[in-house]
Amino acid sequence: MNAKKLAADKAVEYIKDGMTVGLGTGTTALFAIQRIGEMVQQGLHIQAVASSLASAALAEKAGIPMVGMTEICGIDVTIDGADEVDAYCNLIKGGGGALTREKILAFNSRQLIIIVDETKLSQTLGRFAVAVELVPFGYNLALTHLEALGCKATIRQNENGFFKTDNGNWIADCQFPIINHPEKLNADINLIPGVVESGLFGHQLVHSVIAGYEDGSVKVLRPVR
Repeated sequence: MNAKKLAADKAVEYIKDGMTVGLGTGTTALFAIQRIGEMVQQGLHIQAVASSLASAALAEKAGIPMVGMTEICGIDVTIDGADEVDAYCNLIKGGGGALTREKILAFNSRQLIIIVDETKLSQTLGRFAVAVELVPFGYNLALTHLEALGCKATIRQNENGFFKTDNGNWIADCQFPIINHPEKLNADINLIPGVVESGLFGHQLVHSVIAGYEDGSVKVLRPVR
């Protein structure tokens, strides 16, 4: 039983004819994109925007009608994954490096639906590193300020050297031992010059978290307002 696919199949029930849909990035979001593509082939009429070039390519391959961000004035529902979710529905995102575009979609969505499997659920954030997008200029100074907040910060690398986001920037992966106040930490990170965005998503952005379990069950979690 694929718990991620179970969550994705439940999440797409929020999508209705005529909606503008935000598409997330990563392995879990892939299941949602594939299912939405099937729904479009079956007659669903929507338009979609993507949080990454990779997701846009997958959506186009699936036959989902895509539009640019400058062609819309808002998003009805965005479906995306998360690296970690705490008991209050605060999130860590950015494992795929698309955190800035993901947060733009989330902030401009009437509903943000997060899909995860049970392994992503935590009582308190801190198990997964917080991705922080940085402009390359002065990155070493930004790392110093990030570590002053209590983390170990390293620049993400791949086989080509430093990992580059779709925006042409770099990612600092910041490992905090525990994150008790994610909204304050997000604000503190974003005060550092050179930081583009943090992968901390506060619960106020989230409509619901849909968690799939290996036993075949699905749970819908909602933040307390």
